[in-house]
Amino acid sequence: MAAAGAGAETGLSLVMLERHDCPWCQRWHREIGPIWPQTDLGRRAPLRRVDIGSGPLPADLAFLRGARFTPTFVLVENGIERGRIIGYQGDLFFWQAVEALFAGLPGTANTPDGKETQR
Repeated sequence: MAAAGAGAETGLSLVMLERHDCPWCQRWHREIGPIWPQTDLGRRAPLRRVDIGSGPLPADLAFLRGARFTPTFVLVENGIERGRIIGYQGDLFFWQAVEALFAGLPGTANTPDGKETQR
């Protein structure tokens, strides 16, 4: 379930497709899960967890196809997939990959100091 906040206002969420028995999912939850909601990215795109081993995707995520590996992280904006990260290889790789997803959002630009800004 997505938390209320900026993500709810903008229709932006980070959907985590996972399985209850996935060791890499469990590792993500230990290393990143507790701090995700406290980060700027986490506030912009609240985490939405979906167990793909428990049945079909929720109706509002039926457009997400081809998720066979867990975890898979999908950046969704107003029902449109903006990008995905397949797998979890550790915290450094994850932060680099998720920042690249956000940098690719329409209306986002990097400033000369490397920080993201909204246009």
